[in-house]
Amino acid sequence: MKNKTHYHSAEISGVNIFYREAGPANAPVLLLLHGYPTSSHMYRNLINDLSDKYHLIAPDYPGYGRSEQPPMADFEYSFANYARIIEELLQHLHIEKFSLYLMDYGAPIGWTLASKHPERIESIIVQNGCCYEEGLETFWDPIKALWKDRNDKEAIKACQSFHSPDGLKWQYTHHVPDESIISPDNWEIDLRHLQRPENDNIQIALFYDYQNNVKQYPKWQEYLRTANPEMLIVYGKDDYIFPGVGAEAFKKDVKNLEFHLYPTGHFALESFGDEIAATIRNFLDRKVGDRKLDGALVQSV
Repeated sequence: MKNKTHYHSAEISGVNIFYREAGPANAPVLLLLHGYPTSSHMYRNLINDLSDKYHLIAPDYPGYGRSEQPPMADFEYSFANYARIIEELLQHLHIEKFSLYLMDYGAPIGWTLASKHPERIESIIVQNGCCYEEGLETFWDPIKALWKDRNDKEAIKACQSFHSPDGLKWQYTHHVPDESIISPDNWEIDLRHLQRPENDNIQIALFYDYQNNVKQYPKWQEYLRTANPEMLIVYGKDDYIFPGVGAEAFKKDVKNLEFHLYPTGHFALESFGDEIAATIRNFLDRKVGDRKLDGALVQSV
């Protein structure tokens, strides 16, 4: 039986962090790390699909969704700091072992956690997020220009267009086989946090900081080779942002890899959610689902 989703907030390092939670409290944990420019809302259906057997945690990063947006003068908007916040949230929730679902911006945050604490990772699911430079194609050209010159006005303007109302819609609908099944609520909900004062500057700061993730790609690739995690790829192969070639790159380093591509774009859960959920359930059932639960009874959160 599916469990209801609960909506919580926790004070983490002085920042109010919103997160969704569902499933048996003593079941295997799946940490869902969202992408740009969305929030934990992107996982609403997947949480419902898996909540009968797995303990789902989906936080919003500072400045996204319903989490607090501290002023930039008081908070470092970087992927390293986001990883620290998520690690402290897991400590707050007393979660020691977990599986990861990495999507887009969630990928570098998750790789940071996994490479720091490989013993805590039970399995990894990757959906349209990478740690290989071949996965950074044409979409990334203005972002790479920003890395060369933080004040490049043309690069900033191009980057801003990605999270404009039209840019948001494009991210959700580009290369989707049937656009009519993609709810406009997605980009309307994203606009809620993107239109907060100073949020545009936060997005540009994170685009600029992404170069520090690329510098760590060799380290994260070494983690994949040495830790050899159980890993599942569920990728929208026609994604313009993180294209299918980035998914193929994982085959170089990951031995325990299960690989699935779907004929869709960036937010693959919106168009192939049922298929991806079934694939994930099959994977988790085999990799962590038979782990003995702590305690005699399965208790809902």
